[in-house]
Amino acid sequence: MTPETTPMLPSDPLLVWQTATFADLTVDALYTVLQARIAVFVVEQRCPYQDADGIDRQAHHVLGWRMTPSGRVLVAYCRLVPPGVRYAEPSIGRVLTPAAGRRQGLGKALMRRALALHDALYPGQGNRISAQQYLERFYRAFGYRTVSAPYDEDGLPHVEMLRPGAKAPLTR
Repeated sequence: MTPETTPMLPSDPLLVWQTATFADLTVDALYTVLQARIAVFVVEQRCPYQDADGIDRQAHHVLGWRMTPSGRVLVAYCRLVPPGVRYAEPSIGRVLTPAAGRRQGLGKALMRRALALHDALYPGQGNRISAQQYLERFYRAFGYRTVSAPYDEDGLPHVEMLRPGAKAPLTR
């Protein structure tokens, strides 16, 4: 769980990325994550649902923190769920950028981090997500393709998307 300072974005040189298992999250970090998830998925999207679904304990969490004079501010978050928990494949979910992190390229930076973690932990495996339908184009840019018709999830239109795994090289 070593934080890594990476000036990935010229406009945000004090961005610190953290990857942690549930057990590695501090109480403060966990509280901040849950607060952000509720703010985005429940309050902003007016979608009451059970966010604390029990999956967090099995997931790896990717957090983007902006360092400010008054402390750190969560500007990006997602979780990487192992295979066999939600889908047969690993899955990235709860992808969010709170208001403080929007329109700065942080969602793309977050997905690059999450997919790099996926590839390190689950090499060659695909990744399946349940995406809000309006984000299909965003996820397509990362190699996902839509594999279901639209469906309702918690009152919002979603589609299932799959990023295929690397094909094994042909041997003779």
